[in-house]
Amino acid sequence: MAGYDGLFASGPLGAVMQLSVSESRGTAVVSVSGELDVATTPELRQFLHACIDNGASVLIVDLTAVAFLDSTALSVFVGVHKRLRDEPGGLTLVSPYERLLRIFRMTGLDRVFTIVAELPDAPATEQAARPANPN
Repeated sequence: MAGYDGLFASGPLGAVMQLSVSESRGTAVVSVSGELDVATTPELRQFLHACIDNGASVLIVDLTAVAFLDSTALSVFVGVHKRLRDEPGGLTLVSPYERLLRIFRMTGLDRVFTIVAELPDAPATEQAARPANPN
């Protein structure tokens, strides 16, 4: 799954969604673009659950390039959140845009999910995280 890119086009109106993932040490960063609606969310659900099945205990979903999302996408995120709720990192959504944040606020899901405006910095490497030995 590491480094996977996929383009999905489905639905009678040609809804398009693109997914890509990068994984490192139990963290999967999934970038999503396009529309998240009833036509594309089955693929989104399958993709996110596959990331968890492949060992991700921290899932960061970057929604920066999402043009539209509906209640079916919210349902996918709720399901992923439930699956990861006992994990230390769990699910984080990235969305800097008011148009999407408003949907999370209206549904009260802004109090359920961790939502940030930009991608968190990559975790420090094990070597960099160790304090210097003064001796």
